[in-house]
Amino acid sequence: MSQSLTDKINIYITVDLKTVQSYFNTHDPSPIYKKQINQKFELYILNAVNSAKRYSAIFYKLNCLGAVNRQYAEPLMHAVKRHFANKKVIRSEEFNKFKRRNFILLAISSSIVIASQTLLPLFMPEHVAGIYNGLKNCLDVFSWVILWRPIYELVFEWNPFLKDILLYKKLSTAEVLIIEDKKNSETEPHLKLNSHSETAMSESLTLESLLSN
Repeated sequence: MSQSLTDKINIYITVDLKTVQSYFNTHDPSPIYKKQINQKFELYILNAVNSAKRYSAIFYKLNCLGAVNRQYAEPLMHAVKRHFANKKVIRSEEFNKFKRRNFILLAISSSIVIASQTLLPLFMPEHVAGIYNGLKNCLDVFSWVILWRPIYELVFEWNPFLKDILLYKKLSTAEVLIIEDKKNSETEPHLKLNSHSETAMSESLTLESLLSN
């Protein structure tokens, strides 16, 4: 049951002249399709897909109150998808920096460990048993400390990056379905901004409830 709820996630957005203006940064003078979306609208979208899994399909469902308001649908979705496409690029660059930084740190740490383990017998003969064993134990602890962080990062900390990148990719390429009229939304097929089909509907947050808080 829980898996079926996350198979398809709908993001419901009301589209008319009054509400469309509230989705954007009021200080941005650009045309609608180039405007920056504001933080509250972005937060609403991210909250709506909070339960998304790797296999989840995401849909934008636009409630256009009257045929006149349909003219705002395409530029609005262009701005939204452009926003998340940019976030995907930024997150991908952060992931590349994360990998590069930790691989460099791992290489430097490994070099220090190898050098110290190699040079110790040269400067401290093994026949001085007590001092040699003590220094050897210290080097072992030091080696573990400097190697632990990059190994931990590379093994365990990469998944959040991939999760965000996949989510932003889905949000920047998700199918858009247009509901022209609330009364007819249950009986008439959805108009689409692309050629894919979708029939099931799932529960989602509403932006109006978020804005009212």
